[in-house]
Amino acid sequence: MQLRRLAEVRAAGDEVWFRPALDTLRQLPHEPDSRLHDYFSQTEPLYVARAPGRLDVMGGIADYSGALVLELPLARSTSVCLQPQDAPRCDVVSRRDGRWHFFSVELEPLLAGPLREPDALAAWFADRPSHRWAAYPVGVVARCLALARGGDSTAHIKGVRLLIDSTVPEGKGVSSSAALEVATMAVTAAWCGIAMTPEALATACQWVENHIVGAPCGIMDQMTSACGRTDRLLRLRCQPATIEGHLEIPPGYRCYGIDSGVRHAVSGADYGTVRTAAFIGYRLIADAAGLTVTSDGSNVRIDDPVWRGYLTNLTPAEFTTRYETLLPDEMLGATFLEQYGGTTDRVTCVEPERRYPVRRATAHPVFEQDRIARFAGLLDALPQRPQSAIELGHLMYASHESYGACGLGSDGTDRLVTLVAAAGVERGLFGAKITGGGSGGTVAILATDAAEPLVGDIAAQYAAETGRSAEVFAESGPGAAATGVLLIEPNGSAALSR
Repeated sequence: MQLRRLAEVRAAGDEVWFRPALDTLRQLPHEPDSRLHDYFSQTEPLYVARAPGRLDVMGGIADYSGALVLELPLARSTSVCLQPQDAPRCDVVSRRDGRWHFFSVELEPLLAGPLREPDALAAWFADRPSHRWAAYPVGVVARCLALARGGDSTAHIKGVRLLIDSTVPEGKGVSSSAALEVATMAVTAAWCGIAMTPEALATACQWVENHIVGAPCGIMDQMTSACGRTDRLLRLRCQPATIEGHLEIPPGYRCYGIDSGVRHAVSGADYGTVRTAAFIGYRLIADAAGLTVTSDGSNVRIDDPVWRGYLTNLTPAEFTTRYETLLPDEMLGATFLEQYGGTTDRVTCVEPERRYPVRRATAHPVFEQDRIARFAGLLDALPQRPQSAIELGHLMYASHESYGACGLGSDGTDRLVTLVAAAGVERGLFGAKITGGGSGGTVAILATDAAEPLVGDIAAQYAAETGRSAEVFAESGPGAAATGVLLIEPNGSAALSR
């Protein structure tokens, strides 16, 4: 990503996006916790990056099955400041829930010692639940330094200090984890001098979340945080990750988000169960289609010239007429493993004692892909056909219903969707759906610009009914690649004092 100086940022009018980080740096000498007063040296450069959260407008859990997804970067972002240090440690301080949290780890064991392997580092963090949050930035730093060292275990290890601050709320389904990963990877790569495309950076961040954090997420969150554009829907084909363009939200319309107050977690059992069930379904379909399957450790490989390994390459008609009735409603993991050996998914494991909703989880990405493709076409035609907004809303409601059928709904998100539908298209609210990994989190809404006060009213009504928070996300912002990495030279405190 582009390395920029403060003067360049100001000249381009991008200082607004770095202002939260700059304000945090200015405030450090005045924080009650004295450990922050001299956290950063005046004699070393500072690297600053920011990366946004995202609103999943269409696509969600179909990304791991190869879907086209439509994602909006939010104005809310996570800022990461990095300064190199001679001590071979990764020191991290992060403001979470209004309090500063500190963490420190020696880098030598991560790069050339017992924690060098991803499984070992993942297990190490799993044994430290109170510090699990640090797995995201530390995993990213370890991954980036390993790439920079290129396998040279004798290279000198220099350490870093990180400071993390964010306006992307955690557990709300707007991808706070991807924002943290992307911003951390951007500053670390800039310091290391690694030239990474935004797409490669996003892929590296997904690897960390899958293999260090242990969350079986798809690629859409990191790609949106890295590559998104303000007021555009990132059009991403997750096979594995091809940007097909950036769809403009037509003038007069906007996508909003309302937080349901029901905490969302991609690492939760529901998301993992549905994802695994979809891969079980693909394995069964491959067997029914007579594709060649070979064992690959605890997984299998499938020679698939037909669908290239992705459920979303099946058409709804093909699925309905040839394969849907062959899939069981549910399947015990032990039964599947005994008969079929494993799936092609390398970031989830089939648990023998778990029952998997195979038919519903397999059907979702097939039909969701059709909904997404229609949504993209209708959105593009919306300026010429305003009545298309109603059809767009119907597609969002259908997506929401399909999430629920998979077991990924929640009472909070269902209630918000009901309130939006009750307000109606006459008042400029066209559709709503649960987002991301489901089981809570945020609801995405398609509405007019003029409907913003009504969206706020719905959030307030929901909060009054449930006693939960109901934050509204109404503004979009640029991805990390658009703003780059800010370099503050040593003794740059004068520049920060402005």
